[in-house]
Amino acid sequence: MPRSQRNDNFIDKSFTVMADLILKVLPTNRRAKEAFAYYRDGMSAQADGEYAEALENYDEALKLEDDPNDRAFIYYNMALVFASNGEHARALDTYSQALELNSKMPQVLNNMAVIHHHLGSLAEERGDADEADQQFDQAADLWGKAIRMAPNNYIEAQNWLKTSGRGNVDVYF
Repeated sequence: MPRSQRNDNFIDKSFTVMADLILKVLPTNRRAKEAFAYYRDGMSAQADGEYAEALENYDEALKLEDDPNDRAFIYYNMALVFASNGEHARALDTYSQALELNSKMPQVLNNMAVIHHHLGSLAEERGDADEADQQFDQAADLWGKAIRMAPNNYIEAQNWLKTSGRGNVDVYF
């Protein structure tokens, strides 16, 4: 049974009904509608913590979806799953795929920076100062790019850039 028929709470049911109505009236082809259905089911599974099911749905959506922006969001959600599972390298690779398709996604840059910052903190705990420095520099670069795209977002990152001395003054404008 498709996930869209299994939702048991009011909000999920309402979302599914609205999404199904939109799909029926959208002037788009059958393949795009099917891709969206897989994407929607992937998001629902992801929200429920059913990561394997979410990834299966996202994989199916990628097979059907032709639009680069929509594909970018599918990759973005897949990377969220990988990051949640601690698969940092895989998450970074998948985020990079999203950026190749849509370079105007500051949330991708932010999430990549968060991973690099985390890896820098782990390296610091191990006493590997060179690796920590490299990871923190990568985080600073990515956060700088994200903040330039969305200057009112990522306040904690802006504060870290200022206090760590890794940010450029032009980032904060």
